[in-house]
Order: sequence, then structure tokens, then C-alpha cells
Amino acid sequence: MIVQISSGQGPAECELAVVKLFNSLKSEYKDIELIQKHDAKTPGCCTSIMFSTDEDLSALEGTIQWICESPFRPHHKRKNWFVDVSIIPEQEIICQDNNIRFERFHCGGKGGQNVNKVETGVRLVHIPTGITVTSTAERSQLLNKKDALEKLAIILKSKQSEQAQLQINSAWQEHNKIVRGNPVRTYKGQAFQRKT
Repeated sequence: MIVQISSGQGPAECELAVVKLFNSLKSEYKDIELIQKHDAKTPGCCTSIMFSTDEDLSALEGTIQWICESPFRPHHKRKNWFVDVSIIPEQEIICQDNNIRFERFHCGGKGGQNVNKVETGVRLVHIPTGITVTSTAERSQLLNKKDALEKLAIILKSKQSEQAQLQINSAWQEHNKIVRGNPVRTYKGQAFQRKT
């Protein structure tokens, strides 16, 4: 599961809450691995942190509230700071050898008797996506298979890039989606103690 903690357009206090929440979750769930973080202008703060875990953290999706006096602006009236926790759709791993079905066929055309009698044409079917690639350019099945694999790799790499871009876009859309009020969890004080 990929999770993003975001301060949205919040001030430095919200950016600090992002780091505090990430550290709190790391102590709560030991398998958390950092994927990326966007540092804020204020040292020790982040606008967003994305991480992965095998745990199901879907119950955390939503707004997290931190009740605390501002550590950056003494005597500031506001004491409620909010961050957003979002589940980001995972990128599907597309190209694996066990996902490819290999078929041979007679291709005909130029190449003499070898082409007409021997199955030199190659068709690769990528089972999860249904993408089919054929190659009949060469006189040998081995060279046609290599050619078809190269074509398939190019198509799948393009598809993988599209999925990666969708994941980035999804993360960016979530970054600006903080809903203040009705928090999923609340933390209190500089020690970031969980209240609910």
C-alpha cells in the first residue's frame, strides 16, 4: 500500500505535522519504507511524504488534526493544524516472462522454402493487457522472437510510463485535498501524543 501525508497549502506548522505524523507511524508500523519526500522551506519540515507498507492503513485516510501552540509563531491564536493522509493507487508491474504467451506460425512470403516450411513467424501475447506483437522480418524463429520481445518491451515501457504519470497525478491531486474537521485521528502537544 502506498500512502501520502500532505500539508496541502497549510503553513509551516502543518508541514511540521507531516514529519511528526510520519515518525509516529514509523514507530507504530515497523515495515514503513520512505518512497519520497518534498522538503519545505522551513528546516525539518516537509510538504508531503510518500511511503509504502504492507499494513492496511486505509482507516487512516482522511484528515489528521494536531492540537498544539505554534512552535514557529509564539502567541499565535491558532492551535489546530491539519494534514491529509491519502492512499495512492499502486503501479502495476507489467512485464514479467510468465505473463507472455509465445506462439509460432508459418509466415510465407520472401525467404524461400525455409519460410514456407518452418514456423519462423513469432507472435507474443502479453496476457494481462492483451497486447499482441508479431514478427516475421527474419528467417529464423530465434531472431523473430528477439525482435518481437523488443517491440513488446517498448510498448510496455510506454504503458508503464503512463501508469507512473497517473500515480504522480493522483498524488498531486490528493496533496491539495485537505478537509478540515471530522479528523480520523487527533494528536496533541509538541510530543505529538495520540488523543483519538
